[in-house]
Amino acid sequence: MFRKAAVTTVSNGSYLQGQANGRLPSMDSGQPAQEGKVVLKKKVTLLRGISIIIGTIIGAGIFISPKGILKNTGSVGMSLTLWTVCGILSLFGALCYAELGTCIKKSGGHYIYILEAFGPLPAFVRVWVELLIIRPAATAVISLAFGRYILEPFFMQCEIPELAIKLITAVGITLVMVLNSTSVSWSARIQIFLTFCKLVAILIIIVPGVIQLIKGETQHFKNAFAGNDASIMGLPLAFYSGMYAYSGWFYLNFVTEEVENAEKNIPLAICISMIIVTVGYVLTNVAYFTTISAGELLLSKAVAVTFAERLMGNFSLAVPVFVALSCFGSMNGGIFAVSRMFFVASREGHLPEILSMIHVRKHTPLPAVIVL
Repeated sequence: MFRKAAVTTVSNGSYLQGQANGRLPSMDSGQPAQEGKVVLKKKVTLLRGISIIIGTIIGAGIFISPKGILKNTGSVGMSLTLWTVCGILSLFGALCYAELGTCIKKSGGHYIYILEAFGPLPAFVRVWVELLIIRPAATAVISLAFGRYILEPFFMQCEIPELAIKLITAVGITLVMVLNSTSVSWSARIQIFLTFCKLVAILIIIVPGVIQLIKGETQHFKNAFAGNDASIMGLPLAFYSGMYAYSGWFYLNFVTEEVENAEKNIPLAICISMIIVTVGYVLTNVAYFTTISAGELLLSKAVAVTFAERLMGNFSLAVPVFVALSCFGSMNGGIFAVSRMFFVASREGHLPEILSMIHVRKHTPLPAVIVL
């Protein structure tokens, strides 16, 4: 069912190590292709690369609580400025990764760059921290948000039972696991569809906001920088909230070996994605303030829902569904990308060997996906 990556098959169906020291040849190692070897195929096109980045960056945050930035900046003008600055800073980081992705043509993202720059010990520590702490926590947060918002339309008049949220969360994680285990192509196609849904959801907020501006609804932008002064402790917290909302620009570098024409498509995908996300985030927040005052935004549990209820009536029921789809896209993109980190770490000998095995027919890193 599984086969070790980049190995030579022999007549009795067993397999041999790619190198004598147990480390397998990488995609850019220059070694000649071996007949019968099993590798992850280059199926990530430019469009799929853009969908991976946008699909993992845009989660639930922009729809639920931009109030973290507003609360810590103290004014509408400062909050919009900070959204823009965080987008520019994220673009700088993303451009650094674009260069790394064209220089070091291996999958694995953070892990492989630490391994190349600082050696095996820091890379070993980094991948185990990711495996035991970072990834389980990140997956739990986004998947629980998916479970809550997919059930929201069915429990409009009462609290959603915690057990129901956890059950739907488990179903969502299982669906993502099955999808990523079955086919790289289908996982990428679903990611493109979910990214399209996210952009539609943002446009559903931006377009009415622009119409409100045309109508002259600018009262909340008057004296935009007036209000509570941002404190020394508040600004770092605001930046943290903003940078967290933009996190995810590095995920395409986790699948470098599977990107078609990586030297061209990785920088292009990163630049296009970051411009779309930054413009979308800033315009979404502008749209919120055309209808909701700063004080009302701080009191709202889900800003997008409050905005939709005021402008769209019953159509506001669709907003939680779009938020849930957005969360599902982040889950899918995260598992698709990070499973490759574990796959590469296993190939380098830093995780159990089974995680570097690939399904012989589906060409997916199935053990790494399941463990993740």
